[in-house]
Formats: sequence, structure tokens, C-alpha cells
Amino acid sequence: MFRFNLKVAAVAIPVALLLTACGGTTADSTDTAAPVASSEIRVDGSSTVAPLAAAAGELFKAENPNINVSVGTSGTGGGFAKFCAGETDISNASRQIKDEEAAECAAAGIEFTEIVVANDALTVVVNKANTWATCLTIEELNKMWAPESEGTVTSWSQIRAGFPDVPLDLYGAGTDSGTFDYFTKEINGEEGASRTDYNPTEDDNVTVQGVEGAEGAIGYFGLSYFEENADKLTAVEIDGGAGCVAPNSANAQAGTYAPLGRPLFIYASKTAAAKPEVLSFLEFFVANDDAITTKALFVPLSADQKTAAQAAVAGLK
Repeated sequence: MFRFNLKVAAVAIPVALLLTACGGTTADSTDTAAPVASSEIRVDGSSTVAPLAAAAGELFKAENPNINVSVGTSGTGGGFAKFCAGETDISNASRQIKDEEAAECAAAGIEFTEIVVANDALTVVVNKANTWATCLTIEELNKMWAPESEGTVTSWSQIRAGFPDVPLDLYGAGTDSGTFDYFTKEINGEEGASRTDYNPTEDDNVTVQGVEGAEGAIGYFGLSYFEENADKLTAVEIDGGAGCVAPNSANAQAGTYAPLGRPLFIYASKTAAAKPEVLSFLEFFVANDDAITTKALFVPLSADQKTAAQAAVAGLK
């Protein structure tokens, strides 16, 4: 299984991947622009979307060896701050841009296009020794994470009758993360509303290590990070009101993994897209969605989403 180590401020994509590794690359990839002079495409933002952008960069570089794609993980909010300051060409996002962020871009003269590039099943994970929490309701997750639970809900026995008296050890996304915004809105009813006595991080590997290290630990992140660490963690099924549903690609694409199924985005600066290497990369990204999402362990776009993504990129020309 290919695994990306992206948890640094900026990661240059290596040349190690051979073209033969592309596997499912579609014939449409031949329509991308010809290689240009050595240059760098700057990408930052969501840690959830980072492995997807890195996979796209790896496969793109195999065909365009003079172009490097650097991928940073400042979180969705941090990425938009850099994007609106003109510091990046593309911003990864696990939620749509907020009105105030769009206004910041507009004030700086940054025009952009939103492109949906994959789907995700936001995955709740527990320690392998946790044999009781195989399925949790939205109400139970709210009881764990609601602001009013801070300092008072501290044991699994308080979540459901019959659960053991094991300390509740919470791991989650940092406040700059689009995953934090999405999770808190869907679980607590308001974006950003969360207890603060948990272990926040923009580095999903920290959540992996924390949940792996304590019997009563629980955390959440994108499906791809669980699939990379399925030998260390257990994914919890979610009951959104229609019974327990597992987080997986089929359920996410079918829309049955509710309410934690979500689309993932990249935002492209129109100024950056005027550069041939950036436009070529964007064209490659949407033309080779199946190969990229498969390599990075993401949920591919539906047929309608692919059409919309290709139209969005075409509109940048």
C-alpha cells in the first residue's frame, strides 16, 4: 500500500514513481499540456486532501518530470489564508470556502474556481481493545463532543448504559481544520462548537498514535487515514437515524453514510491557472480522477461530479 508522509509545512513531491505505476490512468491524460520548463506548483491546505493532491502530483510528475508539486498541510483555514495572500496556486479544502474567506480573497484580487475532486467518509476510530463501541449514534457522539460535556463527560459508561467505566480520551482535528468545522456542525449542530478538553491536531498521524495508545481513546479523520492504519485502529459504524452504516467508499458515494459523508475540494487561483503548468496539472487531476483516488485510497467522483469538475477546469482556460 502506498503511503504518503505529508505532515510537514511543505513537501516536495519526489520523482520516484514510474509511469508504469499509473495503472488506471485514463487515455484522457494524453490531452494535458506538454511538459514545460522546470517549475513548482504550490499547494497547501487540508491535511485530509493532502494525500490526494500528493498522489496527483506523483502521477503528474511521472509525465512531466520538470514540474514539482509541493503540498503543505496548514489545515483548510490556514490554507485559505495563504491562498488569499497569493502564496499558493491551489488550496486543498475539506469544506467549502467561507464567506469571510472569499471576501478576503476578493479584497486581495484573488479570483478562484472551486473544484470537487473526491468524496470522503469522515471516519470515527477507536482503539483495537475497544470491543463495545461498534456503532455509535449521532446523539452519543454529541454527548462526547458537545461544549457542555467539557469536564463532565469523562467515561464511556456515561455514553451508553452497559459501556464500561473506561476513561474517555478524545482526539480530533485542530480548529483551523475543515474537518473540525464539518464534524462539529454535523455532530454538535454548529460549526466550531466543541468541548476544548480534547487533543487537537492538524496532523492526523498524531490522532492515529493517540487512539492506538489508549483503550478508551476515540478520534476522527478522513477515510484514507483509517484505511492506511486499519491494522492499528477500528472504524466505528455510524447510526444517523437509519441504522448502523460503515464508513467505506461504496456507502460514501451512495450517500448512505450520513451525515459524515462529504465532498472534498481544491480551489484554483485564476491567476495561477493562467500558467500552463498549473492548468496542465488541473486538467490532469480531473481527467485521471479514478487513478488518483484509487492510489490515495479516496472515494472517486460520481459521473455527474466528474462532468462538473471537468467543466470547472475548462472554465479556467
